[in-house]
Amino acid sequence: MSGPVRVLSIAGTDPTGGAGLQADLKAIAAHDGYGMAVVTAVVAQNTHGVRSVHVPDVTVLRDQLDAVSDDVVVDAVKIGMLGTTAVVREVTDWLRAHRPPVVVVDPVMVATSGDRLLDADAEGAMTELFALADLVTPNRSELAVLAGLAGAVDVDLDADPVGAALAVARRWDVLVLAKGGHAGGSTSDDVLVAPAESVRVFRGPRVPTTNTHGTGCSLSSAIATLAARHGDWDLAVRGAKDWLTAALEGADALEVGSGNGPVDHGALVRRALPAVRSTDLWWTDAEELLAATIDTPFLRGMADGTLDPDVFAGYLAQDVHYLRAYERHLGAVGTRSAGAAASAFWAAAAAGCAEEAASLHHRRLAGTHADDTVDPTCAGYLAHLAACADADDVAVLAAAVLPCFRVYAWVGAQFDAATVLPDVPTLHPYADWITAYGDPAFAASSAAATEHVEDLARTASPAVRGAMARAFRASVAWELAFFRMPTGDAVVVTDVATGAAQATPDGPGYRAAGTTTSAAGVLGAAVGSVPPGASRTSSTASAEPSTEQRIQVKSG
Repeated sequence: MSGPVRVLSIAGTDPTGGAGLQADLKAIAAHDGYGMAVVTAVVAQNTHGVRSVHVPDVTVLRDQLDAVSDDVVVDAVKIGMLGTTAVVREVTDWLRAHRPPVVVVDPVMVATSGDRLLDADAEGAMTELFALADLVTPNRSELAVLAGLAGAVDVDLDADPVGAALAVARRWDVLVLAKGGHAGGSTSDDVLVAPAESVRVFRGPRVPTTNTHGTGCSLSSAIATLAARHGDWDLAVRGAKDWLTAALEGADALEVGSGNGPVDHGALVRRALPAVRSTDLWWTDAEELLAATIDTPFLRGMADGTLDPDVFAGYLAQDVHYLRAYERHLGAVGTRSAGAAASAFWAAAAAGCAEEAASLHHRRLAGTHADDTVDPTCAGYLAHLAACADADDVAVLAAAVLPCFRVYAWVGAQFDAATVLPDVPTLHPYADWITAYGDPAFAASSAAATEHVEDLARTASPAVRGAMARAFRASVAWELAFFRMPTGDAVVVTDVATGAAQATPDGPGYRAAGTTTSAAGVLGAAVGSVPPGASRTSSTASAEPSTEQRIQVKSG
């Protein structure tokens, strides 16, 4: 088959997730298998031990088994805790009728904690099950019990674990994996023993950890999954052992429980995955807002040169109001940043505002709209930034100012000056502005700002990262509102930091919340959610001094 192998675990439960069915399913998934589970016993246990065991009626067990086999092709089965004679016999009967290509039995008799998990009367019934198995994976204590059942009463387990495993292998014509986890020494070597006396040693380092809860369950499930995929027991054991070593190495970092904790089933998978970048997640989350932004009449008119110059001048006037506050917030991020490189970047970005505003905004305005008051949309954006500036962690403000970099750089990339501008750029009325959008130096500044914010997100608590995500999302939404503002197509934006609906202009494109256009609906959906218990009191803002053209923030 080309897809994941289908592996059924028949075992007891562990509410803490370290052993039993829960561990089996994690191990199967870690090896790209599709895990299924039939419950044999409900076990109340944690990292300190077993408190109680409830074994459901065997008719419930058989109903579960039949429900799977009547509908699903099973490629491998791993059998763990069975508990009672009746359960052992029911599973054995089912297996005779529905035996899949791979059968691994982890004879759960004694837990790592030392608790007995199988009735003494059931030990004899297990012998019939072993005859149907391909591989048996006992721990050291369980191997001693099985060797006794096989008649090898004189085997010194500490001196000759392979001899004990061979006795079991011969008795039931089954492969036996004699595990070395409970032995001493600097290595933890497992030995695969066949009835014909074939022996292969799988060597591995001994990981110094007490967090070994569920290692037997996890290893046997991994072997079953890999054997079903590769069709070879040596490859399956080798791969599963290497995976378990990594899982043990990551166990201490899990910090699950105060006793004998579980292993980290996702350690190897996590190593193979690319690092999750918060800023990338936020950007992807904003895709619909960005699509609405690039489709605004303002930007479309700028791109094709048809934008009314007076409308553009009105936009610039509001941009100046915005940038007066934006410069101050950039400076605040620099002042409150811990690292020297980050502080220098944000300070340089703030300083670049004055130069660009003077050279582009003031020249473009040329006295028109110079006395325009702050538009409600601009005031709403500033209120959002001000609320983020009041956050205890500067990371929230850094996330809030980032969209001004990223959205403008992204717009420049969408414009593609080489395509938008004619052969003689001076013929295009907004050539200087379009060129500024796509300035490679600004793109580099945007990338640098993103990295500084990413560094903050990486070390932040989940609560702060959540606040950063909401601040970023709201700023992207305000960028959209800002581009819609000049043509009277603004929308209501609910500020994420305060939960308050900010004022918007009563232009011809205005719609009340709940009756927005599709783009406006996207806007409301993106920024309308706030954390449980968040304040919904209103927030106000006033324009504050600045001196920066937003799309030309420069670093020193």
